[in-house]
Amino acid sequence: MEQKGISSAVIKRLPRYHRYLDELMEAGVERISSNELSRRMHVTASQIRQDLNNFGGFGQQGYGYNVEYLYKEISKILGLDQIQNMIIIGGGNIGQALAKFSNFQKRGFVTIGIFDNDPNIIGKKINDVPVMDIRELENFVGQHDVRIAVLTVPKSAAPQIADRVAACGIRAIWNFAHIDLHISDQVVIENVHLSDSLMQLSYRLSTLSDADS
Repeated sequence: MEQKGISSAVIKRLPRYHRYLDELMEAGVERISSNELSRRMHVTASQIRQDLNNFGGFGQQGYGYNVEYLYKEISKILGLDQIQNMIIIGGGNIGQALAKFSNFQKRGFVTIGIFDNDPNIIGKKINDVPVMDIRELENFVGQHDVRIAVLTVPKSAAPQIADRVAACGIRAIWNFAHIDLHISDQVVIENVHLSDSLMQLSYRLSTLSDADS
Protein backbone atom coordinates (compact mmCIF):
# COMPACT_ATOMS: atom_id res chain seq x y z
CA MET A 1 0.00 0.00 0.00
CA GLU A 2 1.56 3.30 -1.13
CA GLN A 3 1.84 5.83 1.68
CA LYS A 4 4.47 8.28 0.39
CA GLY A 5 3.52 11.94 0.51
CA ILE A 6 0.85 11.52 3.18
CA SER A 7 0.54 14.77 5.13
CA SER A 8 1.32 14.88 8.84
CA ALA A 9 -2.22 16.15 9.49
CA VAL A 10 -3.69 12.96 8.01
CA ILE A 11 -1.29 10.80 10.01
CA LYS A 12 -2.28 12.61 13.21
CA ARG A 13 -5.96 11.87 12.53
CA LEU A 14 -5.45 8.13 11.94
CA PRO A 15 -5.17 7.25 15.66
CA ARG A 16 -8.48 9.07 16.25
CA TYR A 17 -10.17 6.99 13.56
CA HIS A 18 -8.68 3.88 15.13
CA ARG A 19 -9.93 4.84 18.60
CA TYR A 20 -13.47 5.66 17.47
CA LEU A 21 -13.71 2.49 15.40
CA ASP A 22 -12.61 0.49 18.43
CA GLU A 23 -15.42 2.08 20.44
CA LEU A 24 -17.91 1.31 17.66
CA MET A 25 -16.90 -2.37 17.64
CA GLU A 26 -17.29 -2.53 21.41
CA ALA A 27 -20.79 -1.09 20.96
CA GLY A 28 -21.61 -3.77 18.39
CA VAL A 29 -21.78 -1.42 15.38
CA GLU A 30 -20.99 -3.30 12.17
CA ARG A 31 -21.32 -0.57 9.53
CA ILE A 32 -21.12 3.20 9.58
CA SER A 33 -21.39 5.95 7.00
CA SER A 34 -18.89 8.78 6.67
CA ASN A 35 -21.67 11.18 7.71
CA GLU A 36 -22.36 9.30 10.94
CA LEU A 37 -18.65 8.96 11.68
CA SER A 38 -18.20 12.69 11.07
CA ARG A 39 -20.91 13.50 13.63
CA ARG A 40 -19.18 11.35 16.23
CA MET A 41 -15.68 12.66 15.55
CA HIS A 42 -16.51 16.29 14.70
CA VAL A 43 -14.61 15.95 11.43
CA THR A 44 -16.36 16.61 8.12
CA ALA A 45 -17.48 13.60 6.09
CA SER A 46 -15.52 15.00 3.17
CA GLN A 47 -12.35 15.11 5.28
CA ILE A 48 -12.86 11.50 6.37
CA ARG A 49 -13.26 10.34 2.78
CA GLN A 50 -10.21 12.34 1.67
CA ASP A 51 -8.09 10.94 4.51
CA LEU A 52 -9.05 7.33 3.83
CA ASN A 53 -8.67 7.72 0.07
CA ASN A 54 -4.97 8.29 0.68
CA PHE A 55 -4.82 4.60 1.56
CA GLY A 56 -7.31 3.20 -0.92
CA GLY A 57 -10.70 4.30 0.36
CA PHE A 58 -12.25 1.24 2.11
CA GLY A 59 -15.86 2.39 1.71
CA GLN A 60 -18.64 1.95 -0.85
CA GLN A 61 -21.15 4.55 -2.03
CA GLY A 62 -24.43 4.06 -0.19
CA TYR A 63 -22.93 1.21 1.81
CA GLY A 64 -20.59 2.95 4.20
CA TYR A 65 -17.67 1.36 5.99
CA ASN A 66 -17.39 -2.07 7.52
CA VAL A 67 -16.25 -1.07 11.00
CA GLU A 68 -14.16 -4.13 11.81
CA TYR A 69 -12.51 -4.22 8.39
CA LEU A 70 -11.65 -0.51 8.50
CA TYR A 71 -10.32 -0.90 12.05
CA LYS A 72 -8.01 -3.72 10.95
CA GLU A 73 -6.82 -1.81 7.88
CA ILE A 74 -5.99 1.30 9.91
CA SER A 75 -4.25 -0.96 12.43
CA LYS A 76 -2.03 -2.21 9.62
CA ILE A 77 -1.32 1.32 8.40
CA LEU A 78 -0.32 2.33 11.95
CA GLY A 79 1.79 -0.79 12.39
CA LEU A 80 -0.48 -2.11 15.13
CA ASP A 81 -0.82 -5.54 13.54
CA GLN A 82 2.52 -6.51 15.06
CA ILE A 83 4.04 -6.45 18.52
CA GLN A 84 6.16 -3.37 19.20
CA ASN A 85 8.57 -4.07 22.05
CA MET A 86 9.47 -0.94 24.01
CA ILE A 87 11.99 0.00 26.65
CA ILE A 88 11.61 2.95 29.00
CA ILE A 89 14.72 4.89 29.94
CA GLY A 90 14.04 6.82 33.11
CA GLY A 91 12.17 5.19 35.99
CA GLY A 92 10.80 8.36 37.57
CA ASN A 93 7.19 9.47 37.82
CA ILE A 94 6.51 9.75 34.07
CA GLY A 95 8.35 6.52 33.28
CA GLN A 96 6.43 4.63 35.96
CA ALA A 97 3.11 6.04 34.80
CA LEU A 98 3.81 4.96 31.22
CA ALA A 99 4.88 1.50 32.36
CA LYS A 100 1.60 1.09 34.23
CA PHE A 101 -0.64 2.27 31.38
CA SER A 102 -2.35 -0.93 30.28
CA ASN A 103 -3.81 0.54 27.08
CA PHE A 104 -0.39 0.43 25.43
CA GLN A 105 -0.24 -3.36 25.60
CA LYS A 106 -3.77 -3.59 24.22
CA ARG A 107 -2.48 -1.73 21.15
CA GLY A 108 0.55 -4.02 20.83
CA PHE A 109 3.11 -1.80 22.57
CA VAL A 110 4.79 -4.02 25.15
CA THR A 111 7.26 -2.65 27.68
CA ILE A 112 9.94 -5.28 28.22
CA GLY A 113 12.52 -3.31 30.19
CA ILE A 114 13.05 -0.15 32.22
CA PHE A 115 16.44 1.48 32.73
CA ASP A 116 17.69 3.99 35.28
CA ASN A 117 20.84 4.99 37.15
CA ASP A 118 19.19 5.33 40.57
CA PRO A 119 20.31 2.47 42.86
CA ASN A 120 17.15 2.94 44.92
CA ILE A 121 14.92 1.62 42.12
CA ILE A 122 17.31 -0.64 40.18
CA GLY A 123 16.27 -4.23 40.80
CA LYS A 124 12.65 -3.36 41.51
CA LYS A 125 9.71 -4.09 39.22
CA ILE A 126 7.16 -1.65 37.86
CA ASN A 127 4.04 -3.41 36.62
CA ASP A 128 6.10 -6.63 36.59
CA VAL A 129 8.77 -5.05 34.36
CA PRO A 130 12.28 -5.06 35.87
CA VAL A 131 14.21 -1.84 36.38
CA MET A 132 17.78 -2.38 35.22
CA ASP A 133 20.98 -0.39 35.44
CA ILE A 134 21.40 1.93 32.47
CA ARG A 135 24.84 0.38 31.99
CA GLU A 136 23.05 -2.80 30.83
CA LEU A 137 21.26 -0.98 28.00
CA GLU A 138 23.42 -2.06 25.08
CA ASN A 139 23.63 -5.67 26.23
CA PHE A 140 19.86 -5.91 26.74
CA VAL A 141 19.00 -4.39 23.37
CA GLY A 142 21.48 -6.72 21.70
CA GLN A 143 19.59 -9.71 23.10
CA HIS A 144 16.02 -8.51 22.51
CA ASP A 145 13.98 -7.18 19.62
CA VAL A 146 13.41 -3.62 20.81
CA ARG A 147 11.50 -1.42 18.38
CA ILE A 148 10.90 1.72 20.44
CA ALA A 149 12.79 3.54 23.20
CA VAL A 150 10.81 5.83 25.48
CA LEU A 151 12.90 8.61 27.03
CA THR A 152 11.73 10.10 30.32
CA VAL A 153 15.13 11.40 31.40
CA PRO A 154 16.24 14.95 32.33
CA LYS A 155 16.81 17.37 29.46
CA SER A 156 20.57 17.40 30.02
CA ALA A 157 20.84 13.63 29.64
CA ALA A 158 18.49 13.17 26.69
CA PRO A 159 20.87 13.84 23.74
CA GLN A 160 23.50 11.40 25.01
CA ILE A 161 20.92 8.72 25.80
CA ALA A 162 19.31 9.20 22.38
CA ASP A 163 22.69 8.71 20.70
CA ARG A 164 23.23 5.49 22.69
CA VAL A 165 19.79 4.24 21.73
CA ALA A 166 20.44 4.94 18.05
CA ALA A 167 23.85 3.26 18.23
CA CYS A 168 22.08 0.14 19.55
CA GLY A 169 20.05 -0.01 16.34
CA ILE A 170 16.74 1.24 17.73
CA ARG A 171 15.07 3.37 15.09
CA ALA A 172 12.15 4.91 17.00
CA ILE A 173 12.28 7.21 20.02
CA TRP A 174 9.33 8.55 22.00
CA ASN A 175 10.88 11.50 23.78
CA PHE A 176 9.36 13.06 26.90
CA ALA A 177 12.49 15.02 27.85
CA HIS A 178 12.01 18.79 27.66
CA ILE A 179 14.09 19.14 24.51
CA ASP A 180 13.52 18.56 20.79
CA LEU A 181 15.78 15.71 19.72
CA HIS A 182 17.05 15.25 16.18
CA ILE A 183 19.52 12.50 15.30
CA SER A 184 19.27 11.43 11.67
CA ASP A 185 16.75 10.53 9.01
CA GLN A 186 17.27 6.89 10.00
CA VAL A 187 15.78 7.44 13.46
CA VAL A 188 12.17 8.59 13.84
CA ILE A 189 11.52 10.71 16.91
CA GLU A 190 8.24 11.88 18.41
CA ASN A 191 8.98 14.75 20.78
CA VAL A 192 6.25 15.08 23.40
CA HIS A 193 5.99 18.32 25.37
CA LEU A 194 3.20 18.07 27.92
CA SER A 195 3.59 21.73 28.90
CA ASP A 196 2.97 22.80 25.28
CA SER A 197 -0.40 21.07 25.34
CA LEU A 198 -1.25 22.69 28.66
CA MET A 199 -0.30 26.15 27.34
CA GLN A 200 -2.49 25.61 24.28
CA LEU A 201 -5.34 24.77 26.63
CA SER A 202 -4.57 27.91 28.62
CA TYR A 203 -4.71 30.02 25.46
CA ARG A 204 -8.07 28.57 24.45
CA LEU A 205 -9.37 29.18 27.97
CA SER A 206 -8.17 32.78 27.82
CA THR A 207 -9.88 33.43 24.49
CA LEU A 208 -13.05 31.81 25.82
CA SER A 209 -12.95 34.02 28.90
CA ASP A 210 -12.40 37.12 26.74
CA ALA A 211 -15.42 36.23 24.61
CA ASP A 212 -17.60 35.86 27.68
CA SER A 213 -16.58 39.20 29.17
